[in-house]
Amino acid sequence: MRLAVCILHYGKAEMTRALHTQFANGDPGHADAVFVLDNASPEPYPGAFERLPENIYWGGALAYAVRRFGDLGYTHLWFCNNDAVFVSAPPYFTRAALRIRWLEKRGGVGLYSPSVTANPYHAQMTTDPRAECTRVRYIDGIAPVINLACLDALGGLDMDGNPYGYGLDVWLSRRAEQAGWNVWVDHALVLRHTYHATAKGVPGFLDEASRAESLYLSARMGEDWRARLAAMQEPLETL
Repeated sequence: MRLAVCILHYGKAEMTRALHTQFANGDPGHADAVFVLDNASPEPYPGAFERLPENIYWGGALAYAVRRFGDLGYTHLWFCNNDAVFVSAPPYFTRAALRIRWLEKRGGVGLYSPSVTANPYHAQMTTDPRAECTRVRYIDGIAPVINLACLDALGGLDMDGNPYGYGLDVWLSRRAEQAGWNVWVDHALVLRHTYHATAKGVPGFLDEASRAESLYLSARMGEDWRARLAAMQEPLETL
């Protein structure tokens, strides 16, 4: 297993710096595997490993990172939104890597994610102090670790008709679980996420991205996709 952390930067540099600093200080032995990808942010991020020439949104940036880090020889990509910070104790990189290796004993781990202090959309992502981990039917994309072998087996990302990427995370993890890969939420590694912290500052963006998400998931899961997802939030297994 060779894990890379990619923090997607757009918006305020101080927001990205908070998470970047947590990774760097919490696990300095792996600082060389933690990268910031600047998605052509109006406020550039000093020290980004790469600055894209234009904003390609979350979905495009994920597709770019998958290719980029796969070409660099990484087997797993931890793709982190910059509007989240850890509230659990460090180290983060080491704890996640060790947890994934442990979970692999129960079968192939396609996707893995820290839990969050609160999630208004997907209840299974909210941290549960009674559990270590839960195996779920899907996760959302605040900070997923993606097994690139799983992604290859699925035929890659399905981004057709969805340039912004909202819903891509849900459908990717759902595809993985349906194909027999395990999808896990870790309740010992916890994030606090400020939802749409950057998107809210772009006039009209949330409405446009939400419409694209609805069309995307309706085409794949049916017009009742919201109800179907709500019915899938009960964990499959609790450790």
